[in-house]
Amino acid sequence: MKTDYISDYIEKNLSEKRKRHIYAVKETALKLALRYGADLEKTELAALFHDMFRELSEQDMNRYVEQFHLDPRYLNNRNLAHGKVTAAIMEKEYGIKDKDILNAVRYHTTGRARMSQLEKIIYLADAIEPNRDYPGVEELRKAAFENLDEACMLSLTRTIDYVRSQHSYLDEDTIKARDYLKELKI
Repeated sequence: MKTDYISDYIEKNLSEKRKRHIYAVKETALKLALRYGADLEKTELAALFHDMFRELSEQDMNRYVEQFHLDPRYLNNRNLAHGKVTAAIMEKEYGIKDKDILNAVRYHTTGRARMSQLEKIIYLADAIEPNRDYPGVEELRKAAFENLDEACMLSLTRTIDYVRSQHSYLDEDTIKARDYLKELKI
């Protein structure tokens, strides 16, 4: 699948900071895909799309949440809504039907139980791309290239701890993702 139309949208509609992030996620995701033998074309497409609509205003994001009949918990929460909204737009407006690509975009912020290899790659690439700078990111970067499941477990656990420490809304998909990996004895 050609990605020129996505790159055109990114170049014309997103801030320099968002462009840098998206392209860094793409490069990181492709490295992870090579490491784990994942489909490079699907990886590139999911990585490019993952934050395409992240900069929508809260009002526009809420309109999409309602238009696509998404869970009302995503109203007034652009951080958690943007992946769900982007996946819906990909399907409805771009004609993308591949569930693996759609889910990789849909859950790239929260994770979910039973994530596919592609979902894990996009989730981790978003967390470890070279522009990310937070305590423990180097350890997570190293883990991502050693064991995909263990790296996801580490990232999910840290996310849960951080969000709880901030007394912020914690999406149940993140808890379910961590618990699923725990059950697998990762």
